Amino acid sequence: MPPSRPAPVRSRFDVIDAARGVALVAMAAYHATWDLGALRLTPENYALTPPGRMAAHGIAGSFLILVGIGLVLMNGARFAPRRFGLRLARIAGAAGLVTLATWVTDPSSYIFFGILHCIALGSVLALPFVRVLPVFVAVAAALAILAAPRVVGAEWLDAPSLSFLGLGRTMPQTNDYVPLFPWFGLILVGVALARTGLPAFARTTLAGRTARGRLARGLTFAGRHSLAIYLIHQPVLMALLTGLVSLIGPHPQAGVAEFRSLYVRNCVATGGEPAACAAAAACVSDAFRREGLWADKPRSFSPEERLRAQGLSQGCYEAAEGTAPAP
Repeated sequence: MPPSRPAPVRSRFDVIDAARGVALVAMAAYHATWDLGALRLTPENYALTPPGRMAAHGIAGSFLILVGIGLVLMNGARFAPRRFGLRLARIAGAAGLVTLATWVTDPSSYIFFGILHCIALGSVLALPFVRVLPVFVAVAAALAILAAPRVVGAEWLDAPSLSFLGLGRTMPQTNDYVPLFPWFGLILVGVALARTGLPAFARTTLAGRTARGRLARGLTFAGRHSLAIYLIHQPVLMALLTGLVSLIGPHPQAGVAEFRSLYVRNCVATGGEPAACAAAAACVSDAFRREGLWADKPRSFSPEERLRAQGLSQGCYEAAEGTAPAP
């Protein structure tokens, strides 16, 4: 009797695809929040608040961990050079398109090393940890890479050609920044989790479960086409919300919190008392609206408007100090 063939190694599980789909939904929700703030449809850009930044980091981290798991699923039992090469070419090409598109539309903060760039380079760097090196080496490397930005920091690493490392002392101006350190560490976390946990996971009922129902099937479909959805969702969101703001206009309080925060920062920097500066900031924003000096977007004042604005600001600060009535 000829020897029996080993059971084929599964490289895809519906539950993992669905998890990637959940991450996509969370990403789209975050980007919608950012777009709402950028278009002044909300009082402030909540995506840039501390909770918003924490959400962004959590979403990006979940994607990168899933990237590591996917690399093991694709190449763990046997390296698949053709599949890996095609996947890498798609991701790298998409990363290049993102860089080109953002450089054309917003050259001052274009994306030179965002999450797609990190996934592309990280996928190549992770290959030795997928098959050759022991799991404990992947764990040790992940911990070292995650800790590196807190330990390493030098001005010469701020050079533009080295900004992709994430080990400099300043944050580059860009709309999406996912440097190798610490984010590549999360890809290695996914690799280590998959190498240690997938054999046991594959024997569970959850691994063999097929997506049923519209929601589950939709999430699974999204997870299997994550790159295409990533590329098209933001232009679609921006187009829809731009149409909405053209119909209803910006939020009445859009920019107020940002203006007051900037006013307080400048006021304190020039010697003002923090409490008085905060009260004056609220007074000035109200006075600007009353006097027709408020704008939904930053604009330059004429010489006459500048004099009026300075007078209102001085009067508000004196009123906050109790030395003069508010305008």
